[in-house]
Amino acid sequence: MKGLTWQGRRDVRVEEVPDPRVIEPTDAVIRVTSTAICGSDLHLYEVLGMFLRPGDILGHEPMGVVEEVGPEVTNLRVGDRVVVPFTISCGHCWMCERQLYAQCETTQVRGTGKGAALFGYTALYGAVPGGQAEYLRVPQAQFGPLKVPPGPPDERFLYLSDILPTAWQAVAYADVPDGGTLAVLGLGPVGQMCVRLAPHVGAGGVRAGTPRDVRVIGVDRVRSRLNLAAQHGADVLDLDDPGDITARLLGLTDGRGPDAVVDAVGMEAHGAPVGKAAQTAVGWLPDSLARPLTERYGIDRLTALHTAIRAVRRGGTVSLSGVYGGEVDPMPMMDLFDKGVQLRMGQAHVRRWTDQILPLLADDDVLGVEGFATHRLPLTEAPHGYEIFQKKEDDCVKVVLKP
Repeated sequence: MKGLTWQGRRDVRVEEVPDPRVIEPTDAVIRVTSTAICGSDLHLYEVLGMFLRPGDILGHEPMGVVEEVGPEVTNLRVGDRVVVPFTISCGHCWMCERQLYAQCETTQVRGTGKGAALFGYTALYGAVPGGQAEYLRVPQAQFGPLKVPPGPPDERFLYLSDILPTAWQAVAYADVPDGGTLAVLGLGPVGQMCVRLAPHVGAGGVRAGTPRDVRVIGVDRVRSRLNLAAQHGADVLDLDDPGDITARLLGLTDGRGPDAVVDAVGMEAHGAPVGKAAQTAVGWLPDSLARPLTERYGIDRLTALHTAIRAVRRGGTVSLSGVYGGEVDPMPMMDLFDKGVQLRMGQAHVRRWTDQILPLLADDDVLGVEGFATHRLPLTEAPHGYEIFQKKEDDCVKVVLKP
């Protein structure tokens, strides 16, 4: 089959790779019909390559049709249409019983001290072949894949694999009160979905019966992304306009700051030249040197996170959905403590939220997911998709690949 493989920094290629097969009794194999490029894939494209091997298959946002199931997969049949969550979880361990699916004890990658295994996301998370390919082996298929109805186009359901549950969790963790204000830093795919979901997510993530009164302020520097968020009801702030962004956020919220701030940016934020230089330097080292440096002394670009901490109101919440990987990141602990800021974060517990999201994907498509992708490409053009997404060219927000 064909799969999108990592070959080196900013070098991904579509190659012939081995066909997947059922290995464990809880496995399934699906024929991938749609698969997306995620913002966190760009971290592999740029700064986390030392944890990949040439030939590793990338991607963790797939859906498709079941082709084969193992003997212990009784919930799926050949021909079922499924979305595959990016986290691989069993559904029955101590963590999964508490809906902490991203910490599944059955698939935890204990050798690297990490949580549940992830599709297509480095040796740190299990080196599991990813879903930017024609076929995909799905471990723990007795729980993970989510069956969706035939009929609607793939893009009605595709984003249940990652960005919708990630955004839902980010907004749920933000716990914005009715009538409150949520600031979203970074208007890439997850940030855009935070904007759209904010009125629908109540305390604890339970969907409100009708949309809530929540003001959303979106922050970015890409004009097309700002315009898109504004179309879905957000007030928007351009980072490149004059004035300190924290002061501007305070000015829009009676001087207090937003009730909550979602950092949807993560480790590669703009405006952090020292962090960028450190990441770049380590990224060009041989893997044998780069891996221990990153694991022990890795540093993130913290501009977005520090902005969130400065801007959020006293007693407010900062919710992190952007991926961070640093081990020695300096944090403004005095501000956090003095302001009484609650900080919540983590990989999305995908299956915890999917049943709450599904009603929003009904016939009226209130989230506008079917028109969300800005670029639809055949799998063979995946390298071009990575390039324009990473460079934010051609107004790229989301790339969907068709094997």
